[in-house]
Amino acid sequence: MIRTPLRPLARVIEARARGENPDAIERENLRLRHEEMRDRDRSRAEGRLLVLGAMFFCAFTVIGFRMGAMAGSEPSEPRASASGSSIVAERADIVDRNGRILATNLETHALYAHPHQMIDPLGAVDQLMEIFPDLDRDRLLKDFTGSRKFLWIKKRISPEQQQAVMDIGEPGLLFGPREMRLYPNGRIAAHVLGGYGYGEEGVSSAELIGVAGVERFFDTRLRDPAEGGKPLELSIDLSVQAATERVLAGGMKLMNAKGAAAILMNVKTGEVISLASLPDFDPNDRPLPPTKGAPDDSPLFNRAAQGLYELGSTFKIFAAAQAMDMGLVSPSTVIDTRGPIRFGKYLIKDFHFYGNELTVEKIIVKSSNIGTARLSQMFGVENQKTFLSNLGLTVPSTIELPEAQQAKPLLPSKWTELSAMTISYGHGMSASPLHLAAAYATIANDGIQVHPTLIKTDVPQHGERVMSSTTAARSRAMLRKVVTEGTASFGEVEGYAVAGKTGTADKPKPTGGYYDDKVITTFATMFPAHAPEYVLVLSLDEPVETSGDEPRRTAGWTAVPVAAELIRRVAPLLGLRPQIEPAKLADITLTSQ
Repeated sequence: MIRTPLRPLARVIEARARGENPDAIERENLRLRHEEMRDRDRSRAEGRLLVLGAMFFCAFTVIGFRMGAMAGSEPSEPRASASGSSIVAERADIVDRNGRILATNLETHALYAHPHQMIDPLGAVDQLMEIFPDLDRDRLLKDFTGSRKFLWIKKRISPEQQQAVMDIGEPGLLFGPREMRLYPNGRIAAHVLGGYGYGEEGVSSAELIGVAGVERFFDTRLRDPAEGGKPLELSIDLSVQAATERVLAGGMKLMNAKGAAAILMNVKTGEVISLASLPDFDPNDRPLPPTKGAPDDSPLFNRAAQGLYELGSTFKIFAAAQAMDMGLVSPSTVIDTRGPIRFGKYLIKDFHFYGNELTVEKIIVKSSNIGTARLSQMFGVENQKTFLSNLGLTVPSTIELPEAQQAKPLLPSKWTELSAMTISYGHGMSASPLHLAAAYATIANDGIQVHPTLIKTDVPQHGERVMSSTTAARSRAMLRKVVTEGTASFGEVEGYAVAGKTGTADKPKPTGGYYDDKVITTFATMFPAHAPEYVLVLSLDEPVETSGDEPRRTAGWTAVPVAAELIRRVAPLLGLRPQIEPAKLADITLTSQ
């Protein structure tokens, strides 16, 4: 901008020539300059006022529209939010082999508090104690009146509890939406399903995670959005599982046992149809892990898959099968059973005197410790280790349970000849009932190894051959005679041709040695014997049968009758019709004419 001089020289000279005062020119120019500055400042101020007015107009317009929108919406509680990735709360259902729900999700609410927003903290505590008597009143009052800005009160509440809290009318008590895991069948299949907990949590959602059982093993699969909510289909049959648990609970009570376990398994596919462990728990209200005492004192302990026990005489069939498969004996081979066998400072003897000689078949039927020890001497330590390993008895089970995969069988630190002798009749190594079921399924499956699974499948397994078909058939025939002629006579179920072997093992003390009056009894069975479809293993912990004059603790008196009742109950549910057992054909010799 070019400014006009207050005293232009040309005009000053001209004014002096005319005799005028040049100061008048300066005053006039100064007045004009001030008027110009005034007009320019006024114009600038008017522009600013116009812009400011437009801005206020826009702001009030937006506020007005927002107020109108809020006035027309439903009222809701304010919710705190946090930046970061969203919490994935969805979790797929778990169903049994027939599509029946075992685990699903239920929408509920969590209750939390903003103590700094509370009007009457003391009154709120008193009313909350009436709704939730399990709360710690002193701790709650301290939190409400202290410096905390946020605290959880209850992670899950029912609709009735939510309404009762709302009736308190305390603005500092707030609700957050939640999904909880619901197990509609309560305790049924508790050890299979396991349970859930909360992972990452916010006031508006929480992450559901598996903490045990298939919930934990398949946690990633159940939470994967790519699965589209497709249910996880288990091999478990809900009806058979429920019947198994009812019979097992009745047998446990009748036999005064501390605990019990049962596994029912398809011998072709490896599908576990039912798996039960008692005592059990309700996964809807899963108890906390124990902090003291023995692990099996807790209902969380899975005796079927997690418990490692000396399984007694149920192992004897493995010694006989190995000796027959190696061509060392046949069922009719006579074995010296004079005893006891002295090995260093140890004695191996039989429960009863069965004579100086027994055939291999009679060794199994009579359950002779001395006879099976003699068989182990025939095939040796290394061959025994290899055979039991091929049966899967030396490594953790591959079933889809974290607890089972952590249960490694307890083997002798030095596998000596004495170890081989005691292991041949089920002492000196410990395995789970699930291990035993898989090993018996191999015998039932014509000598081909079967791995247990909790996933539904209709395809037979084609595992490695552990023994010849002939050996497996001879072993099944021996196990059938154990029921018809031997120690498992109470195991006969008309129409189902049960074959099996009893096992009674002294229970070890935590400090070493064995109890005199505490045992683990087991009955490992397959049915029908002539064409096995299922294997059942049932174990009782510290049973005592007291109907007679003296207490009886052997498997023949405790585990066997319970297993027989279980087969009688579940066989029809499995679609098995009672059959007349095929008679054994006499040997026919063809002669040339």
